[in-house]
Formats: sequence, C-alpha cells, structure tokens
Amino acid sequence: MNKVKAWVSAARLRTLPLSISGIIVGSSMFNNVLLFSDSSLRNDIGFGGKRFLFSETAIFWLAIATTLGLQILSNFANDYGDGVKGTDNEDRVGPTRALQSGAISKKEMLTGIIITAIITLFFAITLIFISFGKENFYYSLFFFVLGLTAIIAAMKYTMGNSAYGYKGLGDIFVFIFFGLVSVVGCYFLFTKDLNVLVFLPAITIGLLSTAVLNLNNMRDHEGDRKAGKNTLVVKLGIANARKYHFSILSIAMLSMLTFLYFTYENTMNLLFLIAFIPLLIHIIKVYKTEKPQLLDPELKKVALTTFLLSILFSLGQIL
Repeated sequence: MNKVKAWVSAARLRTLPLSISGIIVGSSMFNNVLLFSDSSLRNDIGFGGKRFLFSETAIFWLAIATTLGLQILSNFANDYGDGVKGTDNEDRVGPTRALQSGAISKKEMLTGIIITAIITLFFAITLIFISFGKENFYYSLFFFVLGLTAIIAAMKYTMGNSAYGYKGLGDIFVFIFFGLVSVVGCYFLFTKDLNVLVFLPAITIGLLSTAVLNLNNMRDHEGDRKAGKNTLVVKLGIANARKYHFSILSIAMLSMLTFLYFTYENTMNLLFLIAFIPLLIHIIKVYKTEKPQLLDPELKKVALTTFLLSILFSLGQIL
C-alpha cells in the first residue's frame, strides 16, 4: 500500500457522509418558515424571496469543511490511539488500520493529526468570522471555545491515558457533537436564534450516529474486551447492547416523527420516511445476526441511510 492510499484508508471515507448529515439537516431548517412566527425576521434573513446570499453559502460550505475535518481528525486519532495502545491487533474484525499494518508510522500519523487539527481550526475560525463578524463577539467566543472543544474531543476519543472511548463515554460525545452541536449549531450559525423544534432532528441525527458507533463496538466487542477498551458494549454485554441499539434507533425515528407532527405543511415533508425502510430492515438484520462480528456491513448501511435521511429531510423542508 503506497502512502496516498494509506492516508485515504486512514481517513475512512465511508464515515464522511454520516458526519455531514447534521450540517445538511441544520442548514435545511434555515429555509423552513414554519420555525419562525415573525415575518419580518424571515424577510431579514432571506426567507421572503428565497434569497441565499454569498455569506450563507459560505457558512454552509465552511460548516461542511469543518465537520469533515473533525471526522478525519477523529479517524486519524482513533487509528493512532488504538494502534499505540495495542487495541488494533490480530483480534480486530474490521478493516486493518494504517498504523496497525505499518503503512503509516506513529510519527507520521501524529504529524497528520496535528496538521489536520490546524486546518480544521482554520476552517472553524473562518466559519465563525463569516457568520458572526465583529458585531457578535460573545457568540464568536462561544463558538470558538466549542470548536476547540470539538477538536480536543475528536483527538481524546482513543488518544492519551484519559481517552474517554476506553471508559464507555464515546456514545455521549458522538451524540453531542455529531447530533446536537452539528444540527443546532449549524442552524444557529445561520439564524442567530434557537427554536426547540430544531432539537428533534438533532436528536435523530445524534442517535443514528451513535448507532453506527454501537455497531462498531458490537463488532469489536471481543477484541476490545481483551485489550481493556471498556466501550459501552463491553460494559453492557452483547445482549443489552442489542436492546440499547434497538432503543436508540426507535427514539431516533420517533423524534423525527414528532418533528413532522408539529411542522407538517405538505406531502413533501414526508419524504424522509423513505429512509425508515432501510432502518427497519437493519433492525431485523441485527436481531437475526447471532455473531456480532458479522455486523460490519451494517455500519456502512446505517451511515448511508442517515445521509439519505438528511437529504430527503432537506428536500422536504426546502421544496
């Protein structure tokens, strides 16, 4: 494996569509007039004539770039942390990691992590400046701290002696950063306002992202247990991890249905329900699969289904 292919492999491209789902959902609600009761506000930020100004386009793409940076940073850090700790070994079920295979050295991966963190921080600062300018200093300060926290969280999942991924806390951080922060944060970047209804799709995206992590941890259950990586699955056991999986998927769908109940305007709003079909098929698959090691293909399916849901939801909001 040459270096380019090794770095592409370490970036784990199949995880990237999942990471931007929250940005797509949060951005789409910027166009939903149902979330605003003040018509003057709608006109001020562009709802009246369906204007989409340069700054708003820049916010969208910079948010995408920042989120992709955080995901790739997390993937590099995960590769490094598990590699250094010896968690990635012959017991690993999933794809061979770059550090594990020797395609990328520890020093090279650490350099890659630092460079990715700097680039991600640059995107985040630019995003904050374009969104808030000089007029909203406290908003800028809050989002800057939030950005730094997200970068640190991406690195500390498996890196260092206090890696929270080894303490069963990964699910919480994924839910917060790839659900609540991604959707609600993106929405706020556009509107400078909050609405309680925005949290419902955010919960959905957060829980679906958590479901992908849970699948990963169920697949790697035996290897993680032997290596001392106490993920939530290791703590719960496979039987309870399945129940947990079914619960978060059910709540995710229920949360989106609740949003639909409060905001329904036309049949286009129902588009996202199509994505429920592969989710229900997935639930049946997990229920019937006795060996967790065989769940690896389901990671990609749930990730792509989450991305599909975000696209369909967005179309339903915009059209």
